[in-house]
Amino acid sequence: MNRSIRPDAVLIQAVIAGALSFAHLHDLAAAAGQSGWKAWAYPVSVDLLLVAAWRRLRAGRDRSAWTWFAIALAASLGANIATAGMLDLHNVPAWLRILVAGWPALAFLGGTLLVHAPTPATPDPAPEPDEESAAPEVEMHRTDTPEPVLVSAPAAELTPAPAKPPATGPAVPPALLDHARSIADAHRNTTGQPITADALTARLGLPVPTCQAIASQLQLT
Repeated sequence: MNRSIRPDAVLIQAVIAGALSFAHLHDLAAAAGQSGWKAWAYPVSVDLLLVAAWRRLRAGRDRSAWTWFAIALAASLGANIATAGMLDLHNVPAWLRILVAGWPALAFLGGTLLVHAPTPATPDPAPEPDEESAAPEVEMHRTDTPEPVLVSAPAAELTPAPAKPPATGPAVPPALLDHARSIADAHRNTTGQPITADALTARLGLPVPTCQAIASQLQLT
């Protein structure tokens, strides 16, 4: 698929600025005594150092890149100003000739330090757990089986004893019961044998049900 090439104003401006700066550096190097291909190599050296320092700054890997960026920018900006009529290119001072002659060594040092600067080691991302390589399930069996606890059956609830049916005979007054007991004791002391129910009934002279109730309480036969 063919893409249409559209002009970019920023790109055009960068090309024009680069060409002007390149020409100024060339003119300054030629005026400082660098002739032939050496005058053309100076602009390339300055611009490459400037681009290398800028890329290093963008990556954020080395703070010393600011130093080399400032040096390359000062060399490019100084050449632009010097060729604007501020300096007589036909009579270049000695200090400028020294700077131009020493630039290759300085640019080589800066480029080498920028390229071979140590980069901080980034920790490797933790590998994602693989579902297929998951640990196999381990089936565990206990050998210390607890002994069964014997649970005693709950004691049978004690059922209350059936209540004795109330006596159907007449109620005996305590005084009458004491009197009948004294007669029974006197009979035992005299004869040496317990009194019978019939003998007690005859001695008391009371109705038969009352006498039977008294004999039952005194346990007489």
